[in-house]
Amino acid sequence: MSTSRDFFTHRPQKTALVTGATNGIGKVTALELARRGYRVLLTSRDAAKGQQVLAEIQTETGNDALELYVGDLSSMTDVRRIALEVRARHPTLDVLINNAGGLFDERQETVDGFEYTFAFNHLSYFLLTNLLLPSLKSAAEERGAARILSVSSSANNSGKIRWDDLHYQSSYSAWSAYNQSKLMNVLFSNALSRRLTGTDVTSNSLHPGLISSGFGSTATGLSKVLLTVLKPFMLTTQQGAQNSLYVATSPQVQGVSGQYFVKQKPGKPNTLATDQDAQERLWKLSEELAAPWLSRSVKV
Repeated sequence: MSTSRDFFTHRPQKTALVTGATNGIGKVTALELARRGYRVLLTSRDAAKGQQVLAEIQTETGNDALELYVGDLSSMTDVRRIALEVRARHPTLDVLINNAGGLFDERQETVDGFEYTFAFNHLSYFLLTNLLLPSLKSAAEERGAARILSVSSSANNSGKIRWDDLHYQSSYSAWSAYNQSKLMNVLFSNALSRRLTGTDVTSNSLHPGLISSGFGSTATGLSKVLLTVLKPFMLTTQQGAQNSLYVATSPQVQGVSGQYFVKQKPGKPNTLATDQDAQERLWKLSEELAAPWLSRSVKV
C-alpha cells in the first residue's frame, strides 16, 4: 500500500486489473485509476515495457500499489496463469477491464491453433473473466459491488458471426475478423450479465471512440491507408479512456449491467448483440474451446 498518499491508508483500497495497459487507452485508464487511489494490476506481453509503464505511473501519481503480470493474452495458457496468479494474490478484485485488443492484417494462428483475432480479442476476455469470477464475487460480497468492463468498438455494428468458420479458415479479412470479435465482446458481456444476476457483480461493454494510439500499428495495405486518413479525426488516448473510467468508477453506473456504453451513456449496439440465442450460442462455443483451461476452475 502506498505511503505517499495519506488517503490510500484511510479507506479500503479497491483493486482493478487492466489488460493491455502499456499503451493507448489501457495505459491512460491504468494511470487514472492509480491517481484515484486504486491498486492497479497491469498485464503486458513485454516485461521491460511493463516495468517502464509501472515506473511512469508511480512517478506521476505517487501510488506504488502497482503490479505487473507478464504474458501473451493470445495464449490461453498464459491467460490462465495470469488469472490464477491474480486470484492467489487478490482474493477480492473490484474491477476487471478487458481492454487488450488489436487489428491484424494477415491471418495468423495462435499457439493453441485459434485464429489470432478471435483468440486475442474475444476468447481471452471469456477465459480471464471466468477464471477471475471468484475474486470479483468476493469483492461484491465484501463491498457491495464489483464491475467487469469489456472494451468493444462501434465496429460491432458491422460485425457478423461466422458460426461455421469462427477462425476464418477461408476468405480472411482483417476488418471482418475484427468486427466479428468486437460483436463477440458485446454478446459475451450481455450473456455474462444475465449469469451474474443477484451477485452484485455487473458486466458492461463499451465503445471508447476512434482513438489515435498504437491500435492497428501492424496494419499494412488498405488498412494502413484508412487508419492514416482517419488519424486527424481521432480522439486522443486521454479522451478515449474517459468512457472506460466512467463505467469503471462512476456512482451513476452502480448496479447497471448488460449495457453498451457510448460517450458515457447507454448506446445501441448491433441488434444481434441483444439476441439471447446468439449470446448463448457464443457462450457455449467459447466454453467448449476454453474447456482445457477452464478445468479445475470455478465456473459461472
